[in-house]
Amino acid sequence: MSQPRDTLSRPLRNLRISVTDRCNLRCSYCMPEEHYVWLPRQEILHFEEISTLVDLFTELGVDKVRLTGGEPLLRQDVPVLVRLLAAKPALHDLAVTTNGILLESMAQALFDAGLHRVTVSLDTLRRERFRILARRDALEQVLEGIAAAQRAGFQRLKLDCVVLRGDNDDEMIDLLEYSKRIGAELRFIEYMDVGGATQWSPDKVFPRHAMLERLMRHYGRIEPIAEQTSAPADRFRLSDGTVFGIISSTTAPFCRSCDRSRLTADGMWYLCLYAHSGTDLRQPLRSGATGEEIKQLIVPAWQQRRDRGAQERLALRQRQPLAEVNELRRDPHLEMHTRGG
Repeated sequence: MSQPRDTLSRPLRNLRISVTDRCNLRCSYCMPEEHYVWLPRQEILHFEEISTLVDLFTELGVDKVRLTGGEPLLRQDVPVLVRLLAAKPALHDLAVTTNGILLESMAQALFDAGLHRVTVSLDTLRRERFRILARRDALEQVLEGIAAAQRAGFQRLKLDCVVLRGDNDDEMIDLLEYSKRIGAELRFIEYMDVGGATQWSPDKVFPRHAMLERLMRHYGRIEPIAEQTSAPADRFRLSDGTVFGIISSTTAPFCRSCDRSRLTADGMWYLCLYAHSGTDLRQPLRSGATGEEIKQLIVPAWQQRRDRGAQERLALRQRQPLAEVNELRRDPHLEMHTRGG
């Protein structure tokens, strides 16, 4: 079966898989409440089920998989899943996004299992600020996890920083200098309007142009790197050769080139981070549907895809969070931590 394209001619190529909706942090911009409605454990996909679905997606052209959460390293025996997926020749890129807290103890096992890349979320280098932003005193564990990933052999380490106006925008230089020291590539991310519990407001968004102005005042000339890619980050180079990225999904969305979809831990497949509904792949899989039958659910859904969620939200006159808190409690699939960010 040939690779399907959607109504905007975007191919199906990049799959983000949430392996758990649970997390050991309570970051203000993602899941700030202490208590959530969790997905029922009996509905969580087994590793073999995830592997089966990945086989079907690779037959349709997917060659990149990223494991997310929640916090993916909370999933018991996740290196076993990594080994299953790393053995698939059609996958050219297998990555994990983690908050890094459990990375120190797991980095070597993940590397040995065949994981290609690790991205670690790092919003601050200040212990007290980390405690305020994440509601946990865990900065040292994160930094130790980053060091462990490098010792394990991960060469292409990335760091993700969500920049919040008035909260951590004053640390952009410090974070970039830290990334230079350890040889990682830092990506600054605009605060996104997903989930009512975060109390998202446009006033808290520190936009791309402000990021570049802040950095240019310190570093001088910054050179854009011209790339033909569907990656979410625009990349830039400092005069000393340091490369960093900016993901400006809030003020300059990349919908036109977006080739990614999301599979939740319980098997719901979403075509856009902002989608209100998805396709249940767990039910047919567990009911004995053949691979061809499941692909017949995937292909038409992608071919009919016209999602431009971030662009449509940018055009809203009065922009509010995607879903209010009462909606999130009725359907946890609307939560950012459920569909993998």
